[in-house]
Amino acid sequence: MKEKGIQITDYDLERLRELLWASKLVGKSDDAFLKLEKELERAEVVSSRKISADVVTMNSKVRIKDLDTNEEIIMQLVFPSDSNLDEGKISILAPVGTAILGYKVGDTIEWQVPAGIRRLRIEGVLYQPEAAGDFPL
Repeated sequence: MKEKGIQITDYDLERLRELLWASKLVGKSDDAFLKLEKELERAEVVSSRKISADVVTMNSKVRIKDLDTNEEIIMQLVFPSDSNLDEGKISILAPVGTAILGYKVGDTIEWQVPAGIRRLRIEGVLYQPEAAGDFPL
């Protein structure tokens, strides 16, 4: 299966590269960091002001369907320091977090997780900071 391209905002790329750089400084470059780095390398970089509203960016709240179980999940993609499973805030370093970054509504993703391959479809972007005009100062 050909790997589908993803998009990432210039601002998210900058912050995620800082996260990766900091992890290397403290000697923490496990599989999660390596997978994120690989995703960033293949991403098309788009201006925060020009990214389509249906693309999953950092801090987006999305509705995802697990195509194997038909379960729908609402989650928010966040930085590790903001993750909280009870609040549905999933770290970018979690397998599913890295998997959904940069995909858009309607995209199907196959991703390796500890339990095997998961097939997920982005059903909706309920909130995207860029679309809401919530740009960093």
